[in-house]
Amino acid sequence: MFAKVQTIMQIIENLAPKKYALEMDNVGLQVGDPNNEINKILVALNVSNEVVDEAIKKGSNMIVSHHPLIFNKLSSVRNDLYIGEVIHKLIKNDINVYCAHTNLDIAPGGVNDVLAKELKLESVKPLQITNYDSFKKIVVFVPKQYVDNVINALANAGAGWIGNYSHCTFRAEGKGTFMPLEGTNPFIGKTGKIEEVEEYRIETVVIESKLKKAVRAMLNAHPYEEVAYDIYNLDNEGKPLGLGRIGTLSHPISLKELIQTVKEILEINSVKLAGDLNRNVKKIAVCGGSGASLIHQASFKGADVLITGDVKYHQAQEAVNLGLSIIDVGHWESEKLILPVLAATIKKGLDEIKSKTQVIKSEVNESVFKFV
Repeated sequence: MFAKVQTIMQIIENLAPKKYALEMDNVGLQVGDPNNEINKILVALNVSNEVVDEAIKKGSNMIVSHHPLIFNKLSSVRNDLYIGEVIHKLIKNDINVYCAHTNLDIAPGGVNDVLAKELKLESVKPLQITNYDSFKKIVVFVPKQYVDNVINALANAGAGWIGNYSHCTFRAEGKGTFMPLEGTNPFIGKTGKIEEVEEYRIETVVIESKLKKAVRAMLNAHPYEEVAYDIYNLDNEGKPLGLGRIGTLSHPISLKELIQTVKEILEINSVKLAGDLNRNVKKIAVCGGSGASLIHQASFKGADVLITGDVKYHQAQEAVNLGLSIIDVGHWESEKLILPVLAATIKKGLDEIKSKTQVIKSEVNESVFKFV
């Protein structure tokens, strides 16, 4: 069985929901049809001519990219212009395109978390909060002998996680009543007879982005034909989401040592530095892509250094004057670590539904700049 585009979209959006994206962004399916069956997915940072050629050569009929192919409003799709040429080539070769951009930057486990994890940062938080993933409360009524099954299913789907604790629930014992009517196939009881069953009211919380997955898991684990459950909105602040990350190293190191670590992690030979090589640093801010807009946030939150790409001369000068060092690793270089993670996430989702759709990572080096 090959997965359809719609299924692949759902897998990606479990990691990076579209609602996380910034308002100015353009994410989601940009070329193709949700009902198309996909035999092979190519995961890349960009949808460039070179990447499309790679997809054609390798027999991929879907590209999942980080950067949107279509970002600004199109007034025409002309073959003699770059974007039009790429779109024509995609359509001619029946290649679907899905993009996850700022939603993948912001998402837990996305671009910036991967970068922070590779640097072994501790106590990691968003650098600039853009919104909150609100809490919902799930209440479900479960027969006594199935309580553990339902609680484990909810927890495995992400419900009942509070800070560093999982399986957080509350239960209260009571009696449930119901009468199966004609045409039903009750797990307990007989048609036309009121039944009383020892049940537990199970309460737990879940962040909104995982609500649908948690409810599906709960329903699959529940023995009843018709499950009684409620979803409540909560005024709790929820989990903060945002651009960039800030965290601390386990111990201070020199800027020179940090640069060497960054080079090894990103497999690059050089970086642009604004700051004193001999300065000791401990609190680190990171932002994949173009993160110069977060210089003031990084400084305000006490970062010693910001690791990002696309920093202009005067922006770096301002950062240094604020006491913030800058390590500019390049735009593409700061984001490329997400590719194996994104590919693995999609593959895991496809494996769970036993799909034959393959997932491969692009081998095209799409960095625009070369150091010569």
